[in-house]
Amino acid sequence: MSRTDTAETLSSTASAATATAPVRARPSRSGKPQGQWKIDGTEPLNHNEEFKAEDNGLNVRERIETIYAEAGFDAIPGDDLHGRFRWWGLYTQRLPGIDGGRTAQLEPHELEDRYFMLRVRTDGASLSPAALRVLGGISDEFGRGTADITDRENIQYHWIEIEAMPEIWRRLETVGLETTTACGDTPRGFLGSPVAGVAADEIIDPTPVIAEIKRRYLGDPDLANLPRKFKTAITGHPTQDVVPEINDVSLVGVVHPELGPGYDLWVGGALSTTPRLGERLGTFVTEEQAPDVWHGVVRIFRDYGHRRLRNKARLKFLLAEWGPEKFREVLETEYLGYSLADGPAPGAPTGPGDHVGVHRQKDGRHYVGATPTVGRIGDGRLSALADLVESVGAESVRLTPFQTLVVLGVPEEGVEGLVAGLQELGLSTRPSPFRRSTIACTGLEFCKLAIVDTKDTAERTIAELEERLGELAPALGAPISLHVNGCPNSCARIQTADIGLKGQIITTDEGEQVPGFQVHLGGSLARPDLAEPQLGRTLRRHKVAARDLTDYVERVVRSYLAGREAEESFAAWAHRAEEEDLR
Repeated sequence: MSRTDTAETLSSTASAATATAPVRARPSRSGKPQGQWKIDGTEPLNHNEEFKAEDNGLNVRERIETIYAEAGFDAIPGDDLHGRFRWWGLYTQRLPGIDGGRTAQLEPHELEDRYFMLRVRTDGASLSPAALRVLGGISDEFGRGTADITDRENIQYHWIEIEAMPEIWRRLETVGLETTTACGDTPRGFLGSPVAGVAADEIIDPTPVIAEIKRRYLGDPDLANLPRKFKTAITGHPTQDVVPEINDVSLVGVVHPELGPGYDLWVGGALSTTPRLGERLGTFVTEEQAPDVWHGVVRIFRDYGHRRLRNKARLKFLLAEWGPEKFREVLETEYLGYSLADGPAPGAPTGPGDHVGVHRQKDGRHYVGATPTVGRIGDGRLSALADLVESVGAESVRLTPFQTLVVLGVPEEGVEGLVAGLQELGLSTRPSPFRRSTIACTGLEFCKLAIVDTKDTAERTIAELEERLGELAPALGAPISLHVNGCPNSCARIQTADIGLKGQIITTDEGEQVPGFQVHLGGSLARPDLAEPQLGRTLRRHKVAARDLTDYVERVVRSYLAGREAEESFAAWAHRAEEEDLR
């Protein structure tokens, strides 16, 4: 959709939202309207809804290009700066030197710098060497060498100036990349299987479905005012490699006994401060139906999602109110106009979804998964990776939801050279169990919401654990995942990690206030060693100072090895262990 198409106002959205008869919802406990468009009307109930109604967030790109990039930071009004800019992947970053103890004490404008974080969405796409060079050039020229792979398969930069945005967009568009609705109350970047179209054991290739959804709906002004963010995951691989349990909508590859390969539909997953795993609707979705089904789910969220309170404005709250049976009924009767076939559930995941290591493709070539440290891929590595991919005769790179990457189309004779070259770039194909499975959010370095440092803390902890526990790696079996988050919002998926760490200021036994973490243990998603996904066990009274993190992880890992039964996983042990064994 062109930018001229985005000039439509939200009046068309509102009229579309009220075109069909509403489903009666249970009244809220407070008796107040919840801002559900099909029930309460479209009158804004808070300032966030007001600025979205005043001007579609997609329209701000034209102002960035024609006004703000010329006039500079001081010309940007508040609702664009703190609101609509997100529709194009831009957030102001944290002002350096403000410690985490002041995060909750200062107003947002007191925390922000004159520079931006920028997210580039990849949507499961293959990144050619040309695309990698464009991404690397943006990092080097405009981002002070920063670039991170996020757990949403985005590339994230820092230190971006508003004056650079027209040139950044121009460069991205030359290689088919964009920042459209990378943030904001919109359909954000899609998680797609990193091995789509190449894996020998793939059930169905999701690439055509993702491409068709993007072609029809990315940048659609009718979907640019959702109650809050909307996250999508689509995979046809039996490892379920896109964390489908924690997305607003997920399509997971299955084989119907009569209709063949297609997708199982899950809705309502999300984490943050009120975690909820997504639920199956029991439907089978064909490849042809998938774009319409996705569109139906996102419009249900737009029309029936709660808008009055931001902390209740995710699809998971509507699913909790309706239940999966009603959700399916509304989807089929109001939004699709036909019934979906009943379908089978996916089988247990067949292996880890990060695809680390060397694997044979169905065409005889290989894909090779490699692990940077907590997603860091800046300082010239993107451009160097492009050179390496070309030098060994490989084809492209995809990103994963685990802050790692996969090189695709590697010829047999190029595998050894690729593995060695990746290692030289700090991208390991044979990482330690701790390096492989540790992810960290942006943290105090750049995020205005953060309370503690994350990436540096995680990187230091990994190195120390490798030194202290390296000899125990074979005994561990599966890697123990360590997820480090700088605040309660769970961008690093703390409730789904073996060891999840929620950043906060803690008080030590000596009465000193220091950066630290609340501990969650035993979370898991899509793993072959567990029958069901589960959220971690929260140790509410147990806090760990950031400076003592390595000591704590070492202690709990040794306790696990001493107390587990047979081949018991860390997650299973953590849920049954005595609390003293977890301290």
